[in-house]
Amino acid sequence: MRKLKRQIKYWLPPILWACVIFMSSSRSVPGASEIHWQDFVVKKTAHVVVYAILSLLMYRGFLNNGYGKKKAGYLAILISVLYGATDEFHQSFTSGRQPTLRDVFFDTIGAVFIIYSIWNWLHKMPKKLKLWAKRLDLD
Repeated sequence: MRKLKRQIKYWLPPILWACVIFMSSSRSVPGASEIHWQDFVVKKTAHVVVYAILSLLMYRGFLNNGYGKKKAGYLAILISVLYGATDEFHQSFTSGRQPTLRDVFFDTIGAVFIIYSIWNWLHKMPKKLKLWAKRLDLD
């Protein structure tokens, strides 16, 4: 029972986040702005943030289930990027949405950035942020 609770604690968040991504991809998206470059920036920033969160949650799951930091990071990035690619395929079936490799590129930026940040900058962050990361089991 304890192991099941542990699995739920660490794997339910990335699964739920993946469901949020899937549901979002099932809907057509209105423009964020009538100005093309602003619309582009808002939507691509959303890709970076959404997949950074997915990668962070995946990293946390792997890290707290016996994987070392490097392996957990690489697996989190790999799965996030693969999920981004399958999400683009899923969008090809949604009216008003267009799958693009460019979006997978932005998904990859988010996934890599968060893992790189954890590995290289977390230890340099203020004490409060390090404590927050410790409470989230990221360290």
